[in-house]
Amino acid sequence: MATEANGVPVPAPPQQVENPGPVPAADPPANAPADAPRLSNAELKAKAKAEKAARRAREKDAKAAAIAAAGVFSGPSPGAGADGKGGKPGKGKQDAQQGSGGLAVGRTGNQRRPSHGQQPLTVVVETDVRRAIPDCFSHIPMAKRISTSQAHKDVHPAVLALGQQMAAFTVCDSIARLKCTLLAFKKVIESYETPKGNSLSRHFLPHVLNPQIEYLTECRPMCFSMGNAIRFLKAIINKFDIDTPEEEAKEGLLESIDSFINERITLAELVIARNAADMICDSDVVLTYGSHRLVQKTLLQAWQDGKKFDVAVVDDPFDQTGQALAKVLRHEGIRVFYSPNLSGLRLQVRRATKVFLGAEAMFANGSMYGPAGTCDISMAAADANIPVIALCETINFDRDRVPTDSLTYNEIDPERNSAEDFRLLFDTTRGKYLEVVVTEYESETGNAPAQGILAILTMQEDQL
Repeated sequence: MATEANGVPVPAPPQQVENPGPVPAADPPANAPADAPRLSNAELKAKAKAEKAARRAREKDAKAAAIAAAGVFSGPSPGAGADGKGGKPGKGKQDAQQGSGGLAVGRTGNQRRPSHGQQPLTVVVETDVRRAIPDCFSHIPMAKRISTSQAHKDVHPAVLALGQQMAAFTVCDSIARLKCTLLAFKKVIESYETPKGNSLSRHFLPHVLNPQIEYLTECRPMCFSMGNAIRFLKAIINKFDIDTPEEEAKEGLLESIDSFINERITLAELVIARNAADMICDSDVVLTYGSHRLVQKTLLQAWQDGKKFDVAVVDDPFDQTGQALAKVLRHEGIRVFYSPNLSGLRLQVRRATKVFLGAEAMFANGSMYGPAGTCDISMAAADANIPVIALCETINFDRDRVPTDSLTYNEIDPERNSAEDFRLLFDTTRGKYLEVVVTEYESETGNAPAQGILAILTMQEDQL
């Protein structure tokens, strides 16, 4: 080894090795047996999957612990919420506020406002609005607001706006959601250009239309009319020949959507209102629940026909939509008996002679899918031998599903979902409580019983 003048050894320069041989494999662990079998690719994949699942479980437990710790940290102190004099609980301000993005910002109950130059001590925890829902109800979907930055890059701006409106329940009614969806799809079709080397019939459906549908479904579960309309639209797209020019295919799609809206929505409402209005007689007292566009059109049509009758409105205690219906009817000169909740149901049933209910959907077994509380109205009226008449367009018919309760298909109200309870938006009424179902398709007897849903659908298919 070379040394400097002061006797300090100088390290030798590193030697360069030319053409190094293969790097030897790492030695096995000391505790591994010498004859340990080598894992196959499938076993390695299963092991990696198990490790990934274990890691996710640890992350979930850590997040739950963080949320629990934040709740303890941001919760009020033992003395908070009571005044300094008598120790009585006061109103105070909420220590945590729920943001639209699902973030809760909390502050301790006895934390004072920070002085100048100091930052407030906050805890930001991502919360899951479904954490409070029991596992037995975990299959029930719920609307949620999705940030536009998280949407698929191919989602059209018109569909983005509609998804936000549906998640916020600005567009709430099933037919309103259907009509807005079809109008948004028209804008998607108008702005679509087939990539070079592709055809509209092969490219548009999987690469353009499906991302729009998936985004809307994530914002709020799809209603039955939307599902039927989308199947109709896909069937038309699949019928196009691969050599069909783009402009011709787009024009055909736009015309089909316009005809669908005109026939299955606009004209259907007019026919249903006319058929149902013919069932109202002079001196009748018509009982209804909340507010439904078909019921409102029916009552106004009967009044324009010169019939004199009264209306009893039992309102939804949460949405209070019946107030708007009562105001419209009173403005037309119709006498209205209004009850703000179901507590006045027995009194209103005693004076009623007919019950008109608007349905969100009709199932294949004749059950009616309607706003929560519809089943109570139907059962009370059936027990009093008062005919219950359901109004529904055939686009809201479902020929495949046959639920027998209100928990098979439903939605959870995102605005009324807390750690203590939650509310379902709809309920299911058995067909035995319904007298007839009024649709835009008339049978020989004028209207069909609830059990004749499949016959109406068969009649509809024969006319197409």
